[in-house]
Amino acid sequence: MSRKRLTQIFPWLLPWRKKQRRWFFYLKMRFDKRRYAKTLATDKMLPYQLFSSSCALYNHSTGFSMTYQENKVFNLKLVAKQMDGLLIYPGETFSFWQLARYADKHTPYKDGLTVENGKLTVSPGGGLCQMSNSLFWLFLHTPLTIIERHGHGVKEFPEPNNDEIKGVDATIAEGWLDLKVTNNTDNTYQIRISFDEAQITTSIYSLHHPQLRYEVNNGELHYWQQGDTIQEEIAVVRQAYDYDSQEPMGQELLYTNQCIITYQLPEGTIISRKEPTHEQVTTA
Repeated sequence: MSRKRLTQIFPWLLPWRKKQRRWFFYLKMRFDKRRYAKTLATDKMLPYQLFSSSCALYNHSTGFSMTYQENKVFNLKLVAKQMDGLLIYPGETFSFWQLARYADKHTPYKDGLTVENGKLTVSPGGGLCQMSNSLFWLFLHTPLTIIERHGHGVKEFPEPNNDEIKGVDATIAEGWLDLKVTNNTDNTYQIRISFDEAQITTSIYSLHHPQLRYEVNNGELHYWQQGDTIQEEIAVVRQAYDYDSQEPMGQELLYTNQCIITYQLPEGTIISRKEPTHEQVTTA
């Protein structure tokens, strides 16, 4: 039996603990010698689009009131104001929380769905992981170097589309988990975020003509049982192509993602009882 945390024994300590973690979280970044991207330029667009992706804003299969989906969209639009138009200059680092830190300073977040201690619950700012997921998917299609990424430890729902790429999520938790990428190139990149009634679209542009185009796919998929839990382990691979000729330039294994599955897998799914051959990778 796992040992209980102090905040589980004394729940009234939790608000103080969260404030303490946030304080040290930002203090560490203040002295880590990185230059964090902060320049927003919504009045201009860099000339070359590297990648663009759209995803649905509303999930009708959570089992919770759709009010929380409306609230999630409200929260996403609030944090998007801190990131739309962001320029990432050479040598700069993108940090989700450096940008989102004061997104709710004047307008409070609404209650949305979030996962806490492995359980789906409701809290202010719930749903922001959809933004970090979308941005991580963008970054995988660029030469930017991912220095911090955390996959969800628990997967509550299957992908709506069986063809959807698995293991490319990026959860965030202020004071604990961030999404960070560093620009180690001599190019400048720009993030653009837009909404329509049903979708959020995230795009990334560059100042100079890109050399490579990337495609991200899944490699081997395994399910295995450990105790009473079912684990999903899947490889995430990237193929590079010459941007102009489209000639293949090589494939690489980015990481192997692992998480606990809490939903019923389709009948006939092979579930191994052996230990996995790869360790979980939460940073790349």
